[in-house]
Amino acid sequence: MSNIKDKVIVITGASSGMGRTAAVLLAERGAIVVAGARREKELEELTANIHSKGGTASFQVTDVTKRNDVENLVKHAADTFGKVDVVINNAGVMPISLLDDLFVRDWENMIDVNIKGVLYGIAAALPIFRKQKSGHFINIASTAGHKTVPTQAVYSATKYAVRAISEGLRQEAGDEIRVTIISPGMTRTFDMASISNPAAREKLKDFERIAMSPEAIARAIAFAIEQPSDVDVNEIVVRPTAQA
Repeated sequence: MSNIKDKVIVITGASSGMGRTAAVLLAERGAIVVAGARREKELEELTANIHSKGGTASFQVTDVTKRNDVENLVKHAADTFGKVDVVINNAGVMPISLLDDLFVRDWENMIDVNIKGVLYGIAAALPIFRKQKSGHFINIASTAGHKTVPTQAVYSATKYAVRAISEGLRQEAGDEIRVTIISPGMTRTFDMASISNPAAREKLKDFERIAMSPEAIARAIAFAIEQPSDVDVNEIVVRPTAQA
């Protein structure tokens, strides 16, 4: 845990789900959390909660589909706290559907958030990490980035992309920058309202019965961060025990 204390950790998608849970856990372990998401009220509540427990946190309203927003989030962290130690590219969407549904806007949104959002996070932080000669990217993929099934073709493609980008970055990063991919299985963070296909929505309700708590992913993130600087945890897959 001593390798988490006082680290400045930027988290996208921090207003709910895995991002919010990770922010709270890391702050409890002594990290300085800089939270980004689109919903200002939820970010205010998150940082107030961390402050009430004696932690340190700040936030910036951030839409990861906008490169300037992500740059401003990372710059805010660096300007406010003098450094950036970890960037967790967590923001993601999962409006799954059959390809026959032709929900092209959903496809475009997944590409913009799940792929471009990660790339924008890398673009914003990589020059800072190079200058510092240290840094850690944690990119949230999915078990759907290891195997696809009907209704998940485009979502899976975006998560395969996250894994490919992360592995390429790891190989390019050298011995001073760490890169971790975390691939969650079914987790209780579903946004049912985003699922336009009724059959897909019902299927997710079935999966919700076996889904794990987002705390499982928060602990995996903490595990990767707390390793010594010369140890790079490259990939963690976390599934519910009952998930096939």
